[in-house]
Amino acid sequence: MRERNSKGAAARDDAMQPAVDVIEDAAGITLTADLPGVPKEGLNLHIEADQLTIEGEIRLPAPEGMQLTHRELPSPRFRRVFTLSKELDPERVSAALENGVLRLRIPRVQQAQPRRIRIDVS
Repeated sequence: MRERNSKGAAARDDAMQPAVDVIEDAAGITLTADLPGVPKEGLNLHIEADQLTIEGEIRLPAPEGMQLTHRELPSPRFRRVFTLSKELDPERVSAALENGVLRLRIPRVQQAQPRRIRIDVS
């Protein structure tokens, strides 16, 4: 899996890149992305061809009667794009968002999973 943008170059635009941990095991990969302030409604995940895109928009409403006067975040948006290996099954991706942490599980296709070969004794 490699990180790319839609034009094949290193991902760059006005969005921040969230920190992402990728853990691989025999059954697939798990991506854990830090998306503080992004609610489920502000999150967009999609796979097109072999490209996985994670986009999120921070939505921190100001208390009633107040307005934002200073912001230290360079952008209210997050965006990362990854190129998925052909060994991964994009049809069986699962996602969960909890307390600003996104967890994506992408299993391997059945043929790519390791399997034990039985040995017959004759």
